[in-house]
Amino acid sequence: MARYDNYRVYNVEFSNEKHVQLFKELEEQSDSMSFIGHPREVGQKLSILVSAHKVADLTLLLKHYRVIHRILTYNFQEKIDRSYSSVAAVGTDVTKFDWHHFYHLETIYEWMNSLAKLYPNLITILDMGGSTQGTAIKGVKLSHKNTNKTIFIEAGIHAREWIAPAAANYIISNLLRSNEQDIQNLAKSYNWIIFPCINPDGYRFTFECDRMWRKNRQLFMTTYGVDLNRNYPVHWNSTGSSTDPCRYDYAGPSEGSELETQRLIKFIQNNVNKEQIRTYIALHSYSQMIMFPYGYSKELAPNYDDLKELGQRASVAIKELSGKIYTSGSLMETIYPSSGGSVDWAYSQGIPIAYTIELRGPPDSEDMFLLPAEEILPTAQEAFAAIRNIVEGAADKGYYK
Repeated sequence: MARYDNYRVYNVEFSNEKHVQLFKELEEQSDSMSFIGHPREVGQKLSILVSAHKVADLTLLLKHYRVIHRILTYNFQEKIDRSYSSVAAVGTDVTKFDWHHFYHLETIYEWMNSLAKLYPNLITILDMGGSTQGTAIKGVKLSHKNTNKTIFIEAGIHAREWIAPAAANYIISNLLRSNEQDIQNLAKSYNWIIFPCINPDGYRFTFECDRMWRKNRQLFMTTYGVDLNRNYPVHWNSTGSSTDPCRYDYAGPSEGSELETQRLIKFIQNNVNKEQIRTYIALHSYSQMIMFPYGYSKELAPNYDDLKELGQRASVAIKELSGKIYTSGSLMETIYPSSGGSVDWAYSQGIPIAYTIELRGPPDSEDMFLLPAEEILPTAQEAFAAIRNIVEGAADKGYYK
């Protein structure tokens, strides 16, 4: 099991171009610092996970170049230990499935199967096919009426973002079991296809080997993994990705190279018309953002104004629900440049309402991807509120006619 004893998390701010260049060089040269995003511009703030043996070097650099910074975490392993302590054991009774624990992939699949048995007229188990390591990529379809337009939700494309599959599971449960009339109407007015974990090998690896793993588990000579959210055939590897298999945002040897990518592409292409998929949502963490195409260009999407308005509506709904602030805008203007992403690709397939939702915590989160279990439920409720408001707003604008 990978350990992160005495690793620190720094949040740094680039006050001038020299700072930007300094950290670009650090990212390029050091395999002992994990950057959450790439150094790009003056004024940017960035979090960096720094291994224990590099803390002294970085401390001197920060002092010498007068870099504004904060230390968010002094021993990252403590966060990881807390994260693992909130995992329900394999073999957990799925009738006790709740929003206070994180769950192994097998338990999630068992829970989904139990829903199909309890609600055979509403729930269908879907299987995209096998992953790189032969693991089934399973989801559910919740349908009250075959002729409904469909909302598609994917989560877990980045393995370490455990809150994303947890939120997807909550959305399934809430649509199925809520006593609120408005939510029942939402469930009945649309069909819902939800895949809680589209990177099952990576997700399993975070439970068994390395909590901070992001990519899939494809082997390239001596190193593993492609960032599946850089692998889609839409302006592939043009910005915000890497050609180096050792990097966390490695785009793969070619566009659409990965089995997981191919499975989702085939599923969408086979079903976008048949199932009338009109909305595509990708759940991620962290940074509290509601984003839409494009990630690869500053060019505005054709329905930019509608997407911006719906994103802001979702942000307002979350603030009214919990007080949390979620920023909305295009991927390029809100978080950072990125190409080959699933949401940009889905949008290119004619799905007009397409969003990436980055869940809790804030951009300078001390927990980063290790959200405490007590935040699962409120975070999932925020995700549900965002999606509900996006769908209801899109309906008002005629997107589902």
